[in-house]
Amino acid sequence: MTTTKIRLGHSPDSDDAFMFWGLARGAVESEFEFEHILKDIQTLNEWAMEGRLESSAVSVHAFAHVADRYALLRHGGSFGDGYGPMIVARRAIDLAELLSLRIAVPGKMTSAFLALNLLYAQLGAPAGPNGWRVADFVVVPFDEIIPRVVAGEFEVGLIIHEGQLTYAAEGLTLIEDLGRWWKAGTGLPLPLGVNVVRKDLGPEAVAEVSRCMRESIAAGLAHREQALEYALTYARGLDTPTSDRFVGMYVNERTLDMGEEGVRAIRTFLSRGADLGIVPNTAVEVVD
Repeated sequence: MTTTKIRLGHSPDSDDAFMFWGLARGAVESEFEFEHILKDIQTLNEWAMEGRLESSAVSVHAFAHVADRYALLRHGGSFGDGYGPMIVARRAIDLAELLSLRIAVPGKMTSAFLALNLLYAQLGAPAGPNGWRVADFVVVPFDEIIPRVVAGEFEVGLIIHEGQLTYAAEGLTLIEDLGRWWKAGTGLPLPLGVNVVRKDLGPEAVAEVSRCMRESIAAGLAHREQALEYALTYARGLDTPTSDRFVGMYVNERTLDMGEEGVRAIRTFLSRGADLGIVPNTAVEVVD
């Protein structure tokens, strides 16, 4: 009997590592063979456009472009509930001035970039190519944004991942927290990442991958100390308390099941992106 191999893509970050500890360490049993493919989220988004992996973490922004090929899972989502990607700089900057400055961003398909465009639209920025309201930006690997802003190469940066907890120690100033801004305007958490499975595997395989991923998240939450120890190997130099805080921000009960509020948040986020012409109108259907 041939074993079904599932290439599972996720970011080499402590929160993703915590989420997939159960699968990586054998706490979840399956007839499937899971191969963990660790890539940055921009690469995973691009690969999803090609349908390269059987299952993957992708940005909610990117999901709008691959919904025809991938099924969206109810679990594995990352939401910023009053916090999220941040705009930082070496000095205090008024939001009106922000529109005239070049900003380093972690990827055009990231949810952070879509949220940034929604903010710029609210500030009155005109539409440009692809509906983008951010006119002057440069894509920079996410882990290079803070040091390159500190060095003065960019005046402003859009940061994700652990940088949200470390930027102040690097001497940078918070200009806007997009998760806080989104929550104030919608009352909803900001949807950032989701897990998807390729539909052409068939409904039985999709259901099995979904079960395994759900149980992996549940295992991590139930064995937090062990899963956190594993996650620390991907923490990029963070100490244990800071890593624990970061994991708690993005792996929690909402990750186990996004609930109706999470689904509503995704639909609202993508609907507003579609209104700007940035993403296609997408029917968001979630697989249990």
